[in-house]
Order: sequence, then structure tokens, then C-alpha cells
Amino acid sequence: MSDDETKILSRAAEPRTPVDSTTPRPAAWTVKLVMVAIVLAAVNLRPAIASLGALLEEVRDSLGMSGSVAGVLTSVPPLCFAVFGVTAPRLARRFGPGAIVCAGMAAITAGLVIRPFAGGTVGFLAASALALMGIAVSNVLMPVIVKRYFPDRVGTMTGLYSMALALGTALAAAVTVPLTHGLGGSWRVGLGVWAVPAAVAVLPWIALVKDRSAAAADEAGEGPGEAAGDGPREETPVPRIIRSRTAWSLACFFGLQATGAYITMGWMPQIFRDAGVPAGTAGLLLAVTMVMGVPLSFVIARLAARMRHQGPIALALGVCGLAGYAGLYLAPAGGAWLWALLLGVSNCSFPLALTMIGMRSRSGAGVVRLSAFAQSTGYLISIPGPLLVGVLYQHSGGWGLPIALMGGLMLPQIAVGILAGRDRTIEDES
Repeated sequence: MSDDETKILSRAAEPRTPVDSTTPRPAAWTVKLVMVAIVLAAVNLRPAIASLGALLEEVRDSLGMSGSVAGVLTSVPPLCFAVFGVTAPRLARRFGPGAIVCAGMAAITAGLVIRPFAGGTVGFLAASALALMGIAVSNVLMPVIVKRYFPDRVGTMTGLYSMALALGTALAAAVTVPLTHGLGGSWRVGLGVWAVPAAVAVLPWIALVKDRSAAAADEAGEGPGEAAGDGPREETPVPRIIRSRTAWSLACFFGLQATGAYITMGWMPQIFRDAGVPAGTAGLLLAVTMVMGVPLSFVIARLAARMRHQGPIALALGVCGLAGYAGLYLAPAGGAWLWALLLGVSNCSFPLALTMIGMRSRSGAGVVRLSAFAQSTGYLISIPGPLLVGVLYQHSGGWGLPIALMGGLMLPQIAVGILAGRDRTIEDES
């Protein structure tokens, strides 16, 4: 037996050193509060975007935006997610993930209050960026918090979180137009009203930040399963993410699915309206697309967590997307409800990506870095898509080329989804 093998066996035989017992363990009610906080946060991670998609025509007319400028507006979310999301790990290490998500919810609230009344396109974009900054850091840290507090229920909690996110998106898409009419017809009020649920979401996070046991575990990098008496902290070395093929595949998959999602949220109502569908019905069609994620997100996340290879799920979702875009190209109004359903199924690539982020690393530190890398890089990849759709729409005078682009992007999404779904972790590639 070699000296290296002897050392390895000796370390394996050594008793585990417990974590410092002075570190308080989060109480059971704290864990339940974390669950509530996650759900409320998730509900508020997309209304800022989906509500704007439902009223994009009114906002464009009021602020004097061209089609290209509106395309820039629909590209702002992924740009902000990429720029601000990469700062989340450093902020989380310094202040704790819970405190950063709390600040993120506050930023969303402030941005949604200011945005409708900022005045002019520049002010509108700046206030939108503030809200999107809060969404960006929360996006990155949600899988981290799930891994930390629910390490043995990653699939279930990711599914619950994804369901809440889809529900918030669907509600914003469905009720923004009728709510705007009911409140006097001003798009400014229709967009600003979404600051109310965002403000409510701040409250449980404030309670968590003030809870000393949760804060101590948060700062120590522990979850309930890693507190005193439950075993040692993870000591798995975190590899360099940029050298991991799995990380790059996951980032590309995340980016391509985000491209489709933000094109859908930003432009699908306009596609239907240009095909002769009334504005209220177009908003409902977007809501149908988004609401499909409510039941399917939970199912897909749990199914993905139980499978060794998630590639078949990525393939099935991609085929639904191809069928939906083909329908939009050939008969946008005639089969509108069916296309909305198919695209809704395809958009469930998002919970699949989140689940794979939690599964592609063995350590909490690895999930933090993988989440930041995959989401920030992915959102950078997604930036040109909505902008290019706006430019093609303006210069071609129709939706043929933009829809062909959307459908074409599904093919590389399927390919990298199969690669990202392989049964391996980033530690395996270090």
C-alpha cells in the first residue's frame, strides 16, 4: 500500500470533529419562516418584467419609444441580472445570504414605486434597473438558501420556489391590464401597484435577519443540517468554475432558456395583438404561458432530482418549444391558446436549470459559485435575444424573422441541456 493510500485511510478512520457547539441552531419556526420567505420572494421575482410586457405598447406610446428602444428595454432584465448577479456571492459572504435577499426585496419595492413616475425613458430605465438589481441578487442566492436550509429536499423546495415564481409571473401577466383599467386606465398606476406585494415580501426577511440563531447559521455558512451536533461542515474543495465543462454547459443552457423566457414575456403579447387578438386576451395568453409553470415546475424539479441524467427532460421541453414557435409562425391567432400552452411547457426549462445547479455540486460553497457563474454568464448570453427581436420586428415589419430566430435557438438549447444534465459534479472536473 502506498503512503498516499495510507494517509487517505487514516483520515477516513479519524473521528469527525463536531462544529462549535456555541453556534446556535435555527429553531423549527425559523426554518418554517425561511420557507414562507422563499415563497414570497419568488412570487415577486418576475412581476416587474411580466407587468411591463402586458403594457409595453402603452409605455412605448407614452414615452415615445421606437421598436429598437423597446427591444433595449426588454434586454435590460438579463443585462442587470448578469451585471448585479455576479456580485451576489461576495455580498453574501460579507453580510449573509438572508440579509442580501432582504435588501433585494427592498430594492424591488423601491424600483417599482419610482419607475412609473420617474419621467422619461432614461428615468424609467434607471428605476427598472434598481428593481432588477434586487431581483438579480435574489435570483442567485435562492438556490443557495434552498441548499443551506433544505439540503435533503433540494428538488421539492426548488419546485416550490419555481411554482411561486411562475405564479407571480402569471398573475402579473393576467391581471395587469384589467387592474389598470379598474384603477382609472393609467399604465403608471398599473405598473406601480406591484410594489405592494414586493413590500410584503420584505417582512419575513427582516424577521430572519433579526433572528439571532438564523443570522449566526447564515454567517457561519450553515443550514439546519449543518449546525452543532449534526456533523462537520463540508470541506469539499471548490474547483475553478471556468475550467468546468459542466458549469459552461449549464451556463449556456440557462442563457438560452432565459433568452426564450424574456422574449416571451417581453414580446408575446405584442405578437398576438399584431395578429388581431385583443389586448386583454393577449395578456391572458401570456398568463397561460406563465401559469403552466405552477404545477409543472414542482413536478419537473422533483423528477429531475430523482433522475441520474436530466437530458431527456431538456429534450422534451425543447420539442414543445419548437412546436409552439412553429404554431406562432404559421397561425398565431388561430391556435393561440395551444401555442401559449406549448410555450408554457417549454419555459419550464427554468426550474430544470435551477434544480441542476443544486445537483451539479457536492458542497454549499460550490453551489454558491456555480449559481453565480451559471446565472450571470447565462444572462449575459441572453441579452442580445430580446434586442435582436425588436430590431428584426422594426426593420422587417412583421414577426416572421423574429419567430424563426426564437425557434432556431431551441436547437442549441436542447444540445447544451443534454450536456448539462449528465450525472457529474463540478468537483469531479477539478
